[in-house]
Amino acid sequence: MNIQPFKYIYFLGIGGIGMSALARWFNINGFAVAGYDRTATALTNTLEEEGISVHFDDDIARIPADFLKDTAQTLVVFTPAIPADHSEYNYLKQHGFILQKRSQVLGLIAGGMFTIGVAGTHGKTTTSSMTAHILRHSGINCAAFLGGITQNYGTNMLLNEPTGELKNVPCVVEADEFDRSFLTLFPEIAIVTSTDADHLDIYGTHDSVLASFSAYVSQIKPQGRLFMRKGLQLAEKTQAKVFEYSIDEGDYHAENVRIENACFLFDAVHPNGIIKDLTLKVPGFHNVENAIAAIAVGLEIGLSDDQIRAAIASFGGVKRRFEYYLKTDTKVLIDDYAHHPAEVKAFLSSAKALYPDRHVTAIFQPHLFSRTRDFADEFAESLSLADRVILLDIYPARELPIEGVSSDLIFQKITCDKVQCLKSELIDVLKQQTCDVVTTIGAGDIDRYILPIKDVLQTT
Repeated sequence: MNIQPFKYIYFLGIGGIGMSALARWFNINGFAVAGYDRTATALTNTLEEEGISVHFDDDIARIPADFLKDTAQTLVVFTPAIPADHSEYNYLKQHGFILQKRSQVLGLIAGGMFTIGVAGTHGKTTTSSMTAHILRHSGINCAAFLGGITQNYGTNMLLNEPTGELKNVPCVVEADEFDRSFLTLFPEIAIVTSTDADHLDIYGTHDSVLASFSAYVSQIKPQGRLFMRKGLQLAEKTQAKVFEYSIDEGDYHAENVRIENACFLFDAVHPNGIIKDLTLKVPGFHNVENAIAAIAVGLEIGLSDDQIRAAIASFGGVKRRFEYYLKTDTKVLIDDYAHHPAEVKAFLSSAKALYPDRHVTAIFQPHLFSRTRDFADEFAESLSLADRVILLDIYPARELPIEGVSSDLIFQKITCDKVQCLKSELIDVLKQQTCDVVTTIGAGDIDRYILPIKDVLQTT
């Protein structure tokens, strides 16, 4: 199936960040778009301002008449959050309309463009955002569907300029392994940043995770390219030409990495030469490595050294990825989305490198009972890189509690100075500490406490 036969695109749950991105893409590329959502939000307001019809009551009569005339011309995109008894959902299903999930439709869009898929258990959001920024900053007409809000553009997507022919227009897609949704993609170029054990509540075993990534790279077009972090075991699973990258070795790697004025400077070595004196404002050794992968794609697309150097220097990062909220001579506050032990280790290693002579407090909120159970020892080891850890209770997200699983599994094995508390107690606990560099870490709702933490730091 492809998107060409469709004229009308109807969304059930149009207001979500991912769904609204698809709606905007279809609208800008000449499709008639409408949709339902439960409540009005800033995102639905933006959609309406762009000419998309949105309604907020479950009423079949509110679906535009043209969308109901011909089932072959209307594609329905739905979110699994739509309840089973939803009137519009059941009407469209019973009357033979084609219903697709967001990941399936994203695959359809990407399948009609030149797809650059960025996958990995960690690093994919920053790497895909860097890749999209390098292309857009260099004047390439491209689209992008990302997993985070970019600082440069204030959105999780980039819209391509409308054109009659899309097959050569690059589309950068963050290829999500969570529910195997990246298996809807058949990219021309792919990056794989990591294949660590994660989402074991979904996959069960690390072997299942690896099998899913193997299936993903097998779908790269035979004439395509795979840029794979050195050490991953994926080369035999694809017909594409494979290149390895890392921060310090591989076909693409960094040299002369140093820190100046809280920026990372480095040279990018590639098979045909070297790009010297790149400046990356987004801190972190892991982000230098992410940049190497994005640079590899830029070179493959045909960009010049000067285009890449300028794009890297202007990359502003992604919300909740090493994001500064306070930066003075006496107080620093950094927020990061890290929720896997490898991510926590990479983040804290970079923070300690940036501030080698200062005291680092890590406030960590574990994400998921299952992930805490599966990686308690690894979390404790990574967190112990800090000088002090304030450990919060587990953010459950989609899970119910698991008997015997709490943040105490991590707390008992942390080897640095440590405090354990409920998030409701965090601000009072923080007031009792002498703080210098403070980091908030986690994928739950810890970001809601950033501004109160900032107030404490500025008044103590």
